[in-house]
Amino acid sequence: MYKCLVFILIAGVSAQFKCPQRTGFFPDLQECDLYYVCSQGEYEEKLCPDGLVFDDKDPNHERCDIPANIDCGDRTALQEPKPSKGCPRANGYYRHPNPTACDKFYNCVDANARTVINPKKDKLDDGFECPDGETEGPNGRKLPHPTFAHPDDCQKFYICRNGVMPQKGSCSGGSVYNEETFTCDDPANRGLLQKGQEKLNPY
Repeated sequence: MYKCLVFILIAGVSAQFKCPQRTGFFPDLQECDLYYVCSQGEYEEKLCPDGLVFDDKDPNHERCDIPANIDCGDRTALQEPKPSKGCPRANGYYRHPNPTACDKFYNCVDANARTVINPKKDKLDDGFECPDGETEGPNGRKLPHPTFAHPDDCQKFYICRNGVMPQKGSCSGGSVYNEETFTCDDPANRGLLQKGQEKLNPY
């Protein structure tokens, strides 16, 4: 009975993922930092370094990056953090713990923190500048690189690197920016035609 139960559990775990193609790199459906390397239809489970997430844009390339550069979508789960002094996770950019040191942040690489000075807050050519204060994501976590909706175009948004450096972003493939999830989404999920954002950029 015990051996049978063990076999069923192992078989269940193996059945959770199937290679979409015989060869390539593919994301886990739940964890953003977990991915699979497929070779000849067989897969190996791999995990990004703590603080980084898997870039699933191209199945031909194996790449992990900071969360600000990757749209995890519904893949919100992450590995247990491996914190160290100044680093909530081993890799990434994090606010300085001193609330008065607004011009500083930590750049963490392999659990080693380096203090970096933020440049003076910039303003884009259309007048956008990053708002003061921290921004919480849909899961209640503070976003190190928050995004904000464009006032006139649903497909465009702004990214505030480290909360102070504004950049322009754009959704692709007909998707639009969702203010509730802070990601690009299908217009049907967005409740799009609200708040005066009726315009879609056709390009």
